[in-house]
Amino acid sequence: MPTPHPSVDLAFARHDHAHCTADAMARADAICAEAGARLTPVRRRVLEILLEEHRALGAYDVLNRLAAEGFGNQPPVVYRALDFLVDQGLAHRIQRLNAFTACTHPGEGHQPVFLICRSCSAVAEAAAAPVRKALDGAAKGLGFVIEGSTIEAIGLCPACREAS
Repeated sequence: MPTPHPSVDLAFARHDHAHCTADAMARADAICAEAGARLTPVRRRVLEILLEEHRALGAYDVLNRLAAEGFGNQPPVVYRALDFLVDQGLAHRIQRLNAFTACTHPGEGHQPVFLICRSCSAVAEAAAAPVRKALDGAAKGLGFVIEGSTIEAIGLCPACREAS
């Protein structure tokens, strides 16, 4: 099992992004190898594009990058790659933005809580345990069993809050 990513999210903090990306790619290789899944050149490049910035990117943003780099410009190519990354737990779909972001906790079973900056579109994957506990408690009180959830909170990241 790959080493879990630190729970402190790096999206809103200064950090060695080259190390962050290299670590994420190494975890992706390990996760795919363990699952017997193939991280093809296109899938690898899509993940690298998602990792370049801690932001959500639309499929067509990714497609434009792939096309500029000679990978072709057929939408099914990028959608298949994104579906693969989501299925392998290497990326998440942000419903509100109709976009995708790299998972900051790959290899760990979790239901994400996203903090999305409304100004710069930076996305942080927050520690979900406290939120999940509160949600499970509320559901239990109503006799409801949660089978899956994704929580998306909109606001301002520290840099945008400071700039305004």
